[in-house]
Amino acid sequence: MQVEKFYYDNKIVKAFGFATIIFGIVGMLAGLWVAIQFYYPEISMNYAPTTFGRLRPLHTNAIIFAFVGNASFAGIYYSLQRLCKTRMFSDKLSWIHFWGWQAIIAAAAITLLLGKTTGKEYAELEWPIDIAITLVWVVFGINMFGTIIKRREKHLYVAIWFYIATWVTVAMLHIVNSIEIPVSFLKSYSWYAGVQDALVQWWYGHNAVAFFLTTPVLGLMYYFLPKAANRPVYSYRLSIIHFWALIFLYIWAGPHHLLYTALPDWAQSLGVVFSIMLIAPSWGGMLNGLFTLRGAWDKVREDPVLKFMVVAITCYGMSTFEGPMLSLKSVNAISHFTDWTIAHVHIGGLGWNGFLAFAILYYMIPKMWGTNLYSKKLATNHFWLGTIGIVVYAVPMYWAGFEQSLSWKAFTPEGQLKFTFLQTVINIKPLYILRSIGGSLYITGAFIMVYNLYKTIRQGSFIPDEAAEAAPLVKEAGKKKEYWHRILERKPVTMLIASLILVAIGGLIEMIPTFLVKSNIPTIASVKPYTPLELQGRDIYIREGCYLCHSQMIRPFRDEVKRYGEYSKAGEFVYDHPFQWGSKRTGPDLAREGGKQTDSWHYTHLYDPRLMSPGSIMPRYIWLLDDELDTASTPAKIRAMRTLGVPYPEGYDRIANKDLARQADSIAANLKKDKIETSSNKEVVALIAYLQRIGRDIKAEPKPIAENK
Repeated sequence: MQVEKFYYDNKIVKAFGFATIIFGIVGMLAGLWVAIQFYYPEISMNYAPTTFGRLRPLHTNAIIFAFVGNASFAGIYYSLQRLCKTRMFSDKLSWIHFWGWQAIIAAAAITLLLGKTTGKEYAELEWPIDIAITLVWVVFGINMFGTIIKRREKHLYVAIWFYIATWVTVAMLHIVNSIEIPVSFLKSYSWYAGVQDALVQWWYGHNAVAFFLTTPVLGLMYYFLPKAANRPVYSYRLSIIHFWALIFLYIWAGPHHLLYTALPDWAQSLGVVFSIMLIAPSWGGMLNGLFTLRGAWDKVREDPVLKFMVVAITCYGMSTFEGPMLSLKSVNAISHFTDWTIAHVHIGGLGWNGFLAFAILYYMIPKMWGTNLYSKKLATNHFWLGTIGIVVYAVPMYWAGFEQSLSWKAFTPEGQLKFTFLQTVINIKPLYILRSIGGSLYITGAFIMVYNLYKTIRQGSFIPDEAAEAAPLVKEAGKKKEYWHRILERKPVTMLIASLILVAIGGLIEMIPTFLVKSNIPTIASVKPYTPLELQGRDIYIREGCYLCHSQMIRPFRDEVKRYGEYSKAGEFVYDHPFQWGSKRTGPDLAREGGKQTDSWHYTHLYDPRLMSPGSIMPRYIWLLDDELDTASTPAKIRAMRTLGVPYPEGYDRIANKDLARQADSIAANLKKDKIETSSNKEVVALIAYLQRIGRDIKAEPKPIAENK
């Protein structure tokens, strides 16, 4: 049979690899800055773009989409060509993908720092960027499938199965969760509201972790681990079970982020059941990876690539056991809203994603430059610094999580709450300091890697087009009996369709009843739309990322009802586009904040939180006192809300600013009574209006007569 000669494209791998390194450092530094703010809020320098509420989305987006995203693309472009024994389908599409993705990252960084956000975790980017993501993702898909179709290898290797499932599922998640109505060029409202928005968001949020941070990285593990160890994957059949069970079960688990909330109980229960079931395929994949190294542990001791791989896979196993445990209601009652979740996320982020990205960089770069790694000793030092950094980061956060939960739930013998919320924050400040030390160690290791890879590149010579040869793919004559999955592996389009059907089932079964069965979200007559000023204030609240520290969801626990007020009902969020339930309580819950404090208290608290709450770690929001409210946007916002079904009267957009001005004047007058002079057209006035409104539509249920005696 005639052998064909061709060339692998290393240039695109090099570009994505360099982007991985650059954005990895940027994302980690942003994370360190965020961590320091938890005990030294002055580091924000009273400057809006450097506050926690704006930097935290930058950090998460930089790590997820810039660091891990670029690492995944680098690994996919490197491995896919070699697994298919062909060059990428189109060099031009490869570069459109690369520059399009980097442009999206740059746009994300700029807009998030400016406060242009949808307010939905891990999906904060506004609608023009969402459209750009869709287009670039389609380009990537065409290039990937074009490469697979023109392959010279008959069967698709397991890594490619994970790449296919990643592409189709991320496309589905992104499109469904990003349905929004534009208000202006960089402002939109989620199409969904309240409970429905929460369900869609965490269906997306949980599965963004599953299908952007897990399945593509598993594909990379299945390629690079056997290559680095020079051993075959432990079990082909275990790979099949791992893949199909994982993609089917994962998509159902999103509601476990919403336990004890206003989400219907049946949806919560589905999330719990499928989360527990996820342990089996997840650990199947972990064991398949670790057992691949059986008999090769001497090589693991010598090879830094394998060292990183082993810890990465171990962290994957830890995270995928802990995640289902956290979905148990008894455990979730302790962990949710605490730093326990932060520790859990970073075991996966720093250990699984970070270490595997480091491993493939250490593997690919020497090969593409035709040389050996400059220093195994430096790589080993990086490994130990990173590993110790993960431990020093995670252990204090676990401790902080337990401390928070136990303190929040503590009562005195007389039945009063034992600690104020602020006391629980002050008590764990030393643990936040330890976390930042762990993060510093991890970043130091990353800088060592940068130096090591730089020296490796300097001593080698880049191979832009790597020569290869393989026999062309020939269709076999006649039929012979084959294992069913071997037949499927010859049909990438069939595998794509099967993957889409499998991942769509769970989402449809969870969403359709929530959207169509009215009894799942009963309406409450007393709940009214926000006034124009309150709506503007809510947008400022979202812009500043307040939802990242304050929840608006009181769970039906004794301590929460005692501390915050009546537990939250599904019907009170029907006009919330997007929902604001939050996922972490660095500050107290605000679901019943309206009317608890005076207007002047809120004004002073925003000016300097420590004047009202000594020891607070909240940053100052002094620009809100000076910046004027953009009332020109009010009519468009009212029209958008009417399109979404919010019952403002027809034509109200034309007179909304008159009502806004009346309410703003009233708040300014209240402030003047307390000797605070401010113009009624300042942003702080709108934010105060929103804070004073939250939860006031719901009256506390009367206590039984026996309790009133």
